[in-house]
Amino acid sequence: MYSVMGIVMLAALTVVRAPHSLTDVPILAAVFGGMIVGIGVGIVVRYGGIIDGADTIALIIDRVTVFSVGEAIMTINGIIITVAGFVFGWDAAMYSLIAYFVAHKAIDVMVDGLNESRTMWIVSLQVRNIGKVINELIEEPVTYVKESNPRDHEPHGVMLAVITRFEEEKVKNAIRKVDPRAYIVVTSAHEVIGRISEGSLYRDVRPPA
Repeated sequence: MYSVMGIVMLAALTVVRAPHSLTDVPILAAVFGGMIVGIGVGIVVRYGGIIDGADTIALIIDRVTVFSVGEAIMTINGIIITVAGFVFGWDAAMYSLIAYFVAHKAIDVMVDGLNESRTMWIVSLQVRNIGKVINELIEEPVTYVKESNPRDHEPHGVMLAVITRFEEEKVKNAIRKVDPRAYIVVTSAHEVIGRISEGSLYRDVRPPA
């Protein structure tokens, strides 16, 4: 139903024309036009709808690959615009590429939100203390993949935390206060499903000897 609504509204509003353009400067039209397109498409996709065939393909690509909806739409439209450049001229094609690049960024922001998740892996001799500090900061449980053990050949511990983009800096600063030599790897989490409960934390998970 969301897809039907999106397609019908797009078709109906295609005939609407503003009496005056906001700007006659092509680069401004490309940037702000792309932003408006991206916001509109992002809202539709975020709530489960599509407005054209490219969106359908992009959603499938997002589910089966590591590429986001915005990246998939950008690639598909980039191919179309490149072909159209031979027909309508390369100036128009290049402005269109700028518009769709801006749209791709806007789509990702609308679909994923500004509060993007981060995956943080921490290797330290003090993972327990670091885990307590992170829990106090963000009130989210962490996962202890491997405990610190001074008797091991590799005594360090390994832990996993899922945080938001806005929490990243304060968490890193807190970790450095506990262990300045901690090894930290931070990556973008494309999708986070569910929630780790306190009862499901791993305790010293290692392969059998």
